[in-house]
Amino acid sequence: MNSTEINAIFNIGDSVVYPLQGVGCILAREKRNSREYYRVQIASSEMDVLLPVEKASEIGLRHLATITEAKKALSSLSTKREMGKVDWKQRLLINQELMREGSMTAVANVVNSLYRRSKVKELPVQERKLYDSALTLLVDESSSVLGISAEEVKKKIFSRLEK
Repeated sequence: MNSTEINAIFNIGDSVVYPLQGVGCILAREKRNSREYYRVQIASSEMDVLLPVEKASEIGLRHLATITEAKKALSSLSTKREMGKVDWKQRLLINQELMREGSMTAVANVVNSLYRRSKVKELPVQERKLYDSALTLLVDESSSVLGISAEEVKKKIFSRLEK
């Protein structure tokens, strides 16, 4: 079984990450019009979403990262990561692709590069929204995985970014 197949298997009660939306919980598996869906409650917005079971991997639904992956993603924030002389539209596309990939490391890379860019020049609105989404996702997932408060996670994130 490859990692995509492993990630496609979810049970009711599993904590999951839905990229660009956040950390959530599988509430149910429902059948509608001969299609099966996962009902996922997104914690940050208290919104329920229905995701087709057969497309779960394709849309990036995945289990929470492991403690090791979370620690690695957070420690990667200490490494200065910028995209150099790439214009904001290209940067946006690259970072959106990383967010769609959805791994915790990819999300940390988005936070890292956009945070550092914002220290040089104010981010355009679309990049600012992407940064805010990435930061929220990184905080929520880290908090869930490491079992510490969101405020503690934010302190860890910004202390690493400021190094």
